[in-house]
Amino acid sequence: METIDKLPISKVKRASKLIQTGAKVGTNYLKYYGNKLRYSEEEAKTKLDEANASDIYDSLKNLKGSPLKVAQMLSMDKSILPKAYVDQFSLAQFSVPPLSAPLVIKTFTRYFGKSPQELFDQFDPNAINAATIGQVHKAQKDGKTLAIKIQYPGVADSISSDLALVKPIAMRMFNIKGKDSDKYFKEVEQKLIDETDYTNEIKQSVEVVEACKHIPNLRFPHYYPAYSTKQIIAMDWMTGKHLSKFAKENTDPDIANQVGQTLWDFYMYQIHTLKKVHADPHPGNFLVDDSGQLIALDFGCMKEIPNDFYIPYFELTDPNTLENKDVFMDKLSELEIIRLDDTEEEKAFFGEMFHDLLQLFTRPLTQETFDFSDPAFFNEIANLGEQFTKSTTLRKMNGNRGSKHFIYVNRTFFGLYNLMHEIGAKNVRIENLAIA
Repeated sequence: METIDKLPISKVKRASKLIQTGAKVGTNYLKYYGNKLRYSEEEAKTKLDEANASDIYDSLKNLKGSPLKVAQMLSMDKSILPKAYVDQFSLAQFSVPPLSAPLVIKTFTRYFGKSPQELFDQFDPNAINAATIGQVHKAQKDGKTLAIKIQYPGVADSISSDLALVKPIAMRMFNIKGKDSDKYFKEVEQKLIDETDYTNEIKQSVEVVEACKHIPNLRFPHYYPAYSTKQIIAMDWMTGKHLSKFAKENTDPDIANQVGQTLWDFYMYQIHTLKKVHADPHPGNFLVDDSGQLIALDFGCMKEIPNDFYIPYFELTDPNTLENKDVFMDKLSELEIIRLDDTEEEKAFFGEMFHDLLQLFTRPLTQETFDFSDPAFFNEIANLGEQFTKSTTLRKMNGNRGSKHFIYVNRTFFGLYNLMHEIGAKNVRIENLAIA
């Protein structure tokens, strides 16, 4: 397995790495213009996407931290990026090169003040799993098998500078203008800072476990603060298949429905009862055990949903709201989608755009049960996303719209929908909030 012996930690080295990647992307565009003479426009664009996606991911996987986390976030919404980017960036969910064994020992000792061999009865310095912010190792202590998550060195200190480098690319990609754009980047920055504070993650994890332990067919690991620090988490080693592997190998529709219902109940209880949700629903954060129980891991990214956002957001799921133009536009204003400085043309355009989007996006929330295995619903989402991507009118308008809370709440729903589809869950009871 490919391992990393050294990470670029300083701002200068990380900036240099991203600049080198930018140069590769520039070269790919030159090739693209040549390919347009040899291939159709669609084939040439596909080759460009594949080359750029590969070069960008190769750079980000060695930087780790914030840029790789942003790529992972983008991969969860398959309607935003071309397939080549989704395929590459989705590798960040559970498959990135780990730190080498010597660097792991050095990093652990610096964080804890003791080597892992001094602290544990056994410790495997070779990572079992590596992700965007940290990697997981197996250990033994007093007869218990533990999972030890170790944060990559320098990740926490480089969040702000990394995002500053990524910001211009993101602004171009999502048509975000400079005015008022900082609120979105500050929201992402704060969540990434939260995710690198493992002491806070343990606190949040314990709270979620206590609040959601009544939900049927749901399991959590136990956490060990005595063997943890701000950059290390010790928890029970949980045995099961990653959700993606389970989805590919499972042939029992009843088990698929059980896992899907558990996942749905878990998220709806958090959103509607706790008003605080695990906003990182990707396959690498879930396991399925041999009995079909869902195991939830990694609660570093928790998003609080304030009432002044929660109420109008879910009022838009009411078909009566969607059918009443005045009420609908009022809700869009409350959620900062329609702005005070909008022209009548902009109000009409974004009103129609979000009406189409919400009619589709909220469809599962308006049913008693929903079949997430049906590809037609997801094809509609993809087609609508492609329509928005190609809209010349949208590109001319300011894409800087909506409350900052949309970033992680929408990310949660898109990620959840995609997981439910991947599982192949049918007849999911939508109104079942799993309240104790």
